[in-house]
Amino acid sequence: MRVALLLTALIALVGSGSSAGAAARTELKISYWPQGRAAGNVQTWTLRCAPAGGTLPRPGIACQRLAGMKSPFAPIPRDAMCTEQYGGPQLAMVSGVFRGKRFSTQLQRRNGCEIARFKRLVFLVPTFNANA
Repeated sequence: MRVALLLTALIALVGSGSSAGAAARTELKISYWPQGRAAGNVQTWTLRCAPAGGTLPRPGIACQRLAGMKSPFAPIPRDAMCTEQYGGPQLAMVSGVFRGKRFSTQLQRRNGCEIARFKRLVFLVPTFNANA
């Protein structure tokens, strides 16, 4: 009986460890167009977490910031009321795997909601210049 309980506990521990690792997997590709996609001039970075790496500057800090966010890449709700303001032509595409799930999203600055979302994730775009 003790052996069966010990074996069950060991299987649960190993199983949860492997699934937790898969769920925590993060591998991103970030593409950024400072003057919009039509202007060309794309800059790209990669980011991996656990362990932190990639071409994005300070990947460890970026991974920590992402880990502290509940749903950083969630889309803006369709019924959101956004201010009508234009923040600039900048466009960033972020795609890959976040917490083990595939996704793809755009970060733009076409209205108040998109500007706020861009600002929350601006650490993924190291060359963004708010004064440009």
